[in-house]
Amino acid sequence: MLDTAQVLEVLKPVEDPELRKSLVELNMIRNVTVDNGKVSFTLVLTTPACPLREFIVDDCRRAVQQLPGVTDVLVDVTAETPQQKALPNRQGIGGVKNIVAISSGKGGVGKSTVAVNIAVALAKLGSKVGLLDADIYGPNSPTMLGLGDAQMVVRQGADGEVLEPAFNHGVKLVSMAFLIDPDQPVIWRGPMLNGVIRQFLYQVEWGDLDYLVVDLPPGTGDAQLTLTQAVPMAGAIIVTTPQTVALQDSRRGLKMFQQLGVPVLGIVENMSYFIPPDLPDRQYDIFGSGGGEKTALELGIPLLGRVPLEIHLREGGDIGTPVTISHPESASAKALIQISQNIAARVSVAALT
Repeated sequence: MLDTAQVLEVLKPVEDPELRKSLVELNMIRNVTVDNGKVSFTLVLTTPACPLREFIVDDCRRAVQQLPGVTDVLVDVTAETPQQKALPNRQGIGGVKNIVAISSGKGGVGKSTVAVNIAVALAKLGSKVGLLDADIYGPNSPTMLGLGDAQMVVRQGADGEVLEPAFNHGVKLVSMAFLIDPDQPVIWRGPMLNGVIRQFLYQVEWGDLDYLVVDLPPGTGDAQLTLTQAVPMAGAIIVTTPQTVALQDSRRGLKMFQQLGVPVLGIVENMSYFIPPDLPDRQYDIFGSGGGEKTALELGIPLLGRVPLEIHLREGGDIGTPVTISHPESASAKALIQISQNIAARVSVAALT
């Protein structure tokens, strides 16, 4: 007679492709039932944004269908995002499982555009996501997320002020832009910047999040130091263009995170090539080509993806509807969604190994 033990036994050789371990041993196969040849079970992935979801489901089905007497295989797919590992002398944020920094060596490479679209893509794929705009001097995330006119509620809690994040497109957001007038410059020295970033980390009602994406300012200054010294981080993403000067600065930023003990999850090459709207089959390497891939190979860091420059991508940031929502079938949106899945997969591997 076909029973649950046989099903689990035949599924033992099926591995998570990223973790290289048995799904059964990882407790990713649950609630197995057998009823007149119909086998059903729950597959618990490590992230709703798993890029290999269909591949894993197909492997499971093929394994179970080998058993005599099986007439149908039903797989219910869900996800439980693992908690990043704790670090000494770092204070985690209650309810936040993974903190991922989006950084760049220099300005103008589209770091905020990448950060906002990664956050939105992860939310669309089923994750609970927050976005912390840590670019205190040039906060642009509210505009890009369609929250330019929003207000961040500040109320008194038991331990002082509590900030309630704004929300749009499935993403919770805090930003300095909510606390100042549109044309008001932030003329602060390092200690004040340190204070407001810590407030955004610890005095915001984030709730339960799978990922807190942090949009850092360019460079290797106070914001980066404050973040890396305050909280345990799942990793950092370096955004660059193929241009030589951008790559030079990105290498410095990457080395900074490594020196501070933060894992670098990979490089994102933005503005890899331009796709003209009237000639969608053509591409122009405005900022050069192959720079991100070459740098990734030289430094032993994964290239997470290449994002082309399209009109829709720029328009999405200006009107507050990111391209991953407004034009999900565009080349840039597909690249950003794939990058988001790659980041989620690498975060899960880091948490479970």
